Amino acid sequence: MRMPTKGRSWDEVRSELLGRGGNDAKWREGKTAVYVFNAGDDVATVQKEAYAAYMSENGLGPAAFPSLAQMEKDVISMALGLLHGPEGASGAMTSGGTDSITMAIKTARDHARATGRTPEKANIVVPQSAHLAFDKACHLMDIEVRRIALKTDGSFEVDVEAMEAACDAGTIMLIGSAPNFPHGIIDPIAELGAAAERLGIWLHVDACVGGYFAPFARMNGVPVPPFDFEVEAVKSMSADLHKYGYAAKGASTVLFRTEELYAYMPFEYSCWSGAPMTTPTLAGTRPGGAISAAWAVMNYLGVDGYRRLQGEVCATRERVEEAVKMMGFQIVGNPILGLMAFHHPDHHALALYGEIYRRGWFTSVTIEPPSLHLMLSPKHSEFIDAYLDDLADSVRAVAAGEDGKAVQKIEARYS
Repeated sequence: MRMPTKGRSWDEVRSELLGRGGNDAKWREGKTAVYVFNAGDDVATVQKEAYAAYMSENGLGPAAFPSLAQMEKDVISMALGLLHGPEGASGAMTSGGTDSITMAIKTARDHARATGRTPEKANIVVPQSAHLAFDKACHLMDIEVRRIALKTDGSFEVDVEAMEAACDAGTIMLIGSAPNFPHGIIDPIAELGAAAERLGIWLHVDACVGGYFAPFARMNGVPVPPFDFEVEAVKSMSADLHKYGYAAKGASTVLFRTEELYAYMPFEYSCWSGAPMTTPTLAGTRPGGAISAAWAVMNYLGVDGYRRLQGEVCATRERVEEAVKMMGFQIVGNPILGLMAFHHPDHHALALYGEIYRRGWFTSVTIEPPSLHLMLSPKHSEFIDAYLDDLADSVRAVAAGEDGKAVQKIEARYS
């Protein structure tokens, strides 16, 4: 496409713009269980209006836009209040989980350098189930990533002893997830914390998925184990607002136990022809709309609103667990929030995914083990029965394709 010589009318452009989404995933119809977190039309309205109100403002300039600076401080304060941040804890908003994770690693690296730990080759130790954003960040900074295999007992849980054994003088960070993305399992953060204290190593908790979910699930009675700054060894956390915080896209938080640790994150530079500049995160320009929308949604929902929404998600996950078990699936590990993976002993996950995709559902898969994968939103409570019906049909179709006689076995299981 080349830029038109003459501009087109907005009506024409708008019509084409919206028409181009005709083949996109049907998330408004509840048929997408990844990428989009649908908390309902009322929350979407708050997102859009709050974003639009500050879409031209730039968070890079707190002196020019003190409103955004204060909203960011409010968001960080609310986040730390939820996640047991101690007095003096600090943090900043970022563009997303990868940004938050990158800044946490950069901060730990610079802290290690400043405190006399200058290994020839720095490394971080992560579970095999940790998000690939750690690898991307370390690729940028030439840091080695040591991925440690999960337990082989079928639990798909972190092997804390193996992780501790993998640490050495070059290790600048130990990582746990709350929960991890592939399986939705919360790593044993307290045990990792004990290992980090023995070794004197920075512990980071990746709560990009669970940071704004787990606290409310716990309030609702879900047995969420210690995972945040409640564990004293935790030095930093990443938590995404545009996931289960239901904020507009482009909003995450990176949090630190103390202001002293946070001080190693910002980038300051004055040795150029322009004015001295300080940027707290990887980005220069920081969209004001992402900050204002996060602030607005958090204030709109409040604790009661988040408890209600996260309760709906947990209830939907429990419905899925019960139904897929009746179809012969096995749940991977013990997910307790809104993310889950499940596999069938008789049929390959990719074959099943192909069938469910043909029926209009855009979800995802996990490779270890090959499984179907769901990241549920509150709105899914209205559509989950349709998904389960189509999943049952998908299993029948795969069974018929692999072995016609297997259909009788499947039908018996459903009856």
